[in-house]
Amino acid sequence: MIEKMKKVVLISRGSEKKELLLSLREEGVMHVSDLVHKTPKLDEMEKDRSDYVRIRQVLVERADKKDKRKLSLSDSDFASVHQAILKDIEDEGKINERLVQLQAERDRIKPFGDFNPDDVKALSDDGIPIFIYAGGKKEIEKLRSDESVSFIPLRYDGKLEAAAVLYEKLPESSGLAEIDLPSESLSEIEAEILMERKRLDEIRKRISECGVYITAYDSYLRKADERITFERVSSTISGDDIIYLKGYIPEKDEKRFMKKAEKEGWAYIIDDISDEDNPPTLVRYKGITRIVKPIFDILGTVPGYREYDISSFFLVFFSLFFAMILGDAGYGLIFLLIAIGMHVKSKKPSDVNILLYVLSVVTIIWGAMTGTWFGSETILRKLPFLQLFIVPAITNFPGVVGVDSVWAQNMLMKFCFILGAVQLGLARVVNIITKARNKDISLIAEAGWFIDVVMLYLMALYLVIGEAVPFTLIVGGIVVGFVLVCLFSGQGPGISFVAGLKAGLAGFFTTFLDTISCFSNIMSYIRLFAVGMASLAIAQSFNGMAGGMLHGALIPIGVLIIVLGHTLNLVMGMLSVVVHGVRLNLLEFSGALGMEWTGYNYEPFSKMADDKAAENS
Repeated sequence: MIEKMKKVVLISRGSEKKELLLSLREEGVMHVSDLVHKTPKLDEMEKDRSDYVRIRQVLVERADKKDKRKLSLSDSDFASVHQAILKDIEDEGKINERLVQLQAERDRIKPFGDFNPDDVKALSDDGIPIFIYAGGKKEIEKLRSDESVSFIPLRYDGKLEAAAVLYEKLPESSGLAEIDLPSESLSEIEAEILMERKRLDEIRKRISECGVYITAYDSYLRKADERITFERVSSTISGDDIIYLKGYIPEKDEKRFMKKAEKEGWAYIIDDISDEDNPPTLVRYKGITRIVKPIFDILGTVPGYREYDISSFFLVFFSLFFAMILGDAGYGLIFLLIAIGMHVKSKKPSDVNILLYVLSVVTIIWGAMTGTWFGSETILRKLPFLQLFIVPAITNFPGVVGVDSVWAQNMLMKFCFILGAVQLGLARVVNIITKARNKDISLIAEAGWFIDVVMLYLMALYLVIGEAVPFTLIVGGIVVGFVLVCLFSGQGPGISFVAGLKAGLAGFFTTFLDTISCFSNIMSYIRLFAVGMASLAIAQSFNGMAGGMLHGALIPIGVLIIVLGHTLNLVMGMLSVVVHGVRLNLLEFSGALGMEWTGYNYEPFSKMADDKAAENS
């Protein structure tokens, strides 16, 4: 459920600003509104935090996996270690750049062999300037025929030829390219490369050894977050001599907050949320529904304060959609084994672990009902007891239980449409109940939408699977529902019936489009059938490819094809769950509820680390 909130204004003396913040943070119930996110000090603190995150990631990537130590650091020691790692990473970058330059220079002069550039410079100082050129055999032969040019042929290991021209540079028309004289000899460059590589190895070893400080970085990041939050709240406070701070608290914590304020001597105003306010959302997950929270966290979806908590509905329908999209009891067994492994490793199951248990069990049940075990009909025939669980109307192997394949396929599509009608109809029922509590007569429009959902479901059965339906009743029901929506959708508390009627009729065309959209929403549930059948087809294809190889010397290849094929199918199935299973809940179902997911999380100003971070900030 979504917790009710109260808005709060705190007032205090400017001289007590820091004490107020420390005490308020200790209490940890007030969500401060309109936080300041940008000041010079905050920018510097955010930059430092980014460095901590970057260095931590480097340590995670390069840590010595054999060293299992986890060392903690004091603040002063952490600063020294952090600066040392930063310097090592900076030096590593410079050395890599220098190595690229040295290697390029080595490759450039290597064809000439090892010589001392100082000897060439000495000749130039003695009045014999030397210029080195390289080019093709044709250009060098041309040079040989020119008696006005003094040159010495040079050893050159490349495809080109080279010459040391004395006294004067050649004209550009010679076709030869001048080679710049290196600053160091080849042996000196190679010695420097070895030295830089040795330095690089030492730096990388030091960085790897610092992997023991990853947990220290985790701890310091929490402290950095606390300091940043403290600074944001401090910057948000308005006033000088008299300061005030605005925010929100959960209604259940109102008395606790008032007691704290009176103890600390704060002046405060606590009021109900008005229509103009945009409070944060605090969802209290009860019982088993808490296991869907990780999904919402990953998706980053937060219901608005005045919207619904659909976690219980989401869990039921998402579990079923998950099972139908994967569609295979064998895959469910794989997820069940993973869930058991996670449970054994952690001893106490997390919410993610329990969610995986639920999804795997539902997938096994659905797969058993459709007779799908790794997409193999052979498994069904060789293990007859598995046939006992099959529901003929939705089976993927009608030949095994002796039913017509077209009939079974139509029944499975019909089940998808039933799911769509139930979920979308449920949304309208929820709206009706909510509006009835608020004495909002626009609930009649919701009843009209409910009628349309039922009629459009029957229309989908008629159009897709050709089922006999009372066509006249369908058309009449759609018209009745449409009229009810037009007449009552604009009604509401505080709105006169005539004004509401005008508003509803003004939206006639929008209602017409929404009715078409309602039909397309019901039709979209056919994706559960389509994706499930596609997953089955892929599994059967890989089984067929491997089937002819499961004998003799080809057995390893056949097994490899099966493993890789089903792994690929599982990955594609998981992607389909995200694309289709989540969409049906967060778009079709939520849209019927009128939800826009425009909320933001309740994040109270509270302690995040076990130190006095703010006092030192």
